[in-house]
Amino acid sequence: MEYEYAPLRLPSNVDRLTAAAQLAIQAEFSGWELARVQLFADGTRKVMLRRRLAAAPQPGLSY
Repeated sequence: MEYEYAPLRLPSNVDRLTAAAQLAIQAEFSGWELARVQLFADGTRKVMLRRRLAAAPQPGLSY
């Protein structure tokens, strides 16, 4: 299977529940799934989303 990846960086002022809600919306409407999360000492999170490559175009990320 081939995947496309989308890196996101969430600032430290975004709490865990808000981040989870944003990622759930992306998963539901755009087909993204969580591949990896890194939490840094300053409170920022580096999130890597992935989705399978499809023949038909899919919606991108909304910020």
